[in-house]
Amino acid sequence: QVQLVESGGGLVQAGGSLRLSCAASGTIFSIDYMAWYRQAPGKQRDLVAHITSGGFTNYTDSVKGRFTISRDNAKNTAYLQMNSLKPEDTAVYFCNAVRVRRSKWSTGMDYWGKGTLVTVSS
Repeated sequence: QVQLVESGGGLVQAGGSLRLSCAASGTIFSIDYMAWYRQAPGKQRDLVAHITSGGFTNYTDSVKGRFTISRDNAKNTAYLQMNSLKPEDTAVYFCNAVRVRRSKWSTGMDYWGKGTLVTVSS
């Protein structure tokens, strides 16, 4: 079984920074995409950023220039560096691993972490 565990959330003042980590554990051969989503109270879960195994990245417009997604393929870990945080960034941040293959011949499955809360005070 593959598990994703997020860490690094917390309370920060507006303008501050946080770094989130998402570690995938279990028997893993490869992970195509790793992504961060967020869900504010009463709202839907939205994509924040994703990164491919080759390092291609994409961001939602509201975080461009402030957030940076990265990954360490050897550690099956993704990171989200969040700078210049705003109160509207407050949400539970979820990690998503897309097309996780447990062997060279297996089909991929998607996994989600349980989330980490980020609260930005004004």
